[in-house]
Amino acid sequence: MDEVMTAADAGSLGGGNRALYGSPPSQNLFPHNLPIFSAFLAFALAQFLKVFTNWYKEKRWDSKRMISSGGMPSSHSATVTALAVAIGLEEGAGAPAFAIAVVLACVVMYDASGVRLHAGRQAELLNQIVCEFPPEHPLSTVRPLRELLGHTPIQVAAGGILGCVVAYLMRSTS
Repeated sequence: MDEVMTAADAGSLGGGNRALYGSPPSQNLFPHNLPIFSAFLAFALAQFLKVFTNWYKEKRWDSKRMISSGGMPSSHSATVTALAVAIGLEEGAGAPAFAIAVVLACVVMYDASGVRLHAGRQAELLNQIVCEFPPEHPLSTVRPLRELLGHTPIQVAAGGILGCVVAYLMRSTS
């Protein structure tokens, strides 16, 4: 009769779940996942800082900046940079996950300072055109388009630097 190996037998051989998943199971996602925690923290910090950079620039407090896109620093850039740096610190620069994270970061930051920035500038121009329509024009009552969509290259760079700092500090404290 053929012998059957149970899960308990496999675990006693020293493999346990490592053979299936590559690492021991974790009870909590965040304390053992530095990259995702760093990314979320960098995002939250960048959004929080937007209130203060907006106050510095416009001399007025606007708490809505914490939940809006655009502005200084770029939370998108901070998020993807923190993710990539944390993966690089955890797994090394030769890891496939690091390569994926770096490519993702490049695409997101290019999009933030390119496509989204220019879409915001076009929205600003379209809003000006609509404001000049006479009141009887059918488009004179449309809701204005959001103008603050993208980021300048400096805002993207600031977000990237913030993401690097957050990931590095998270790594040094863990």
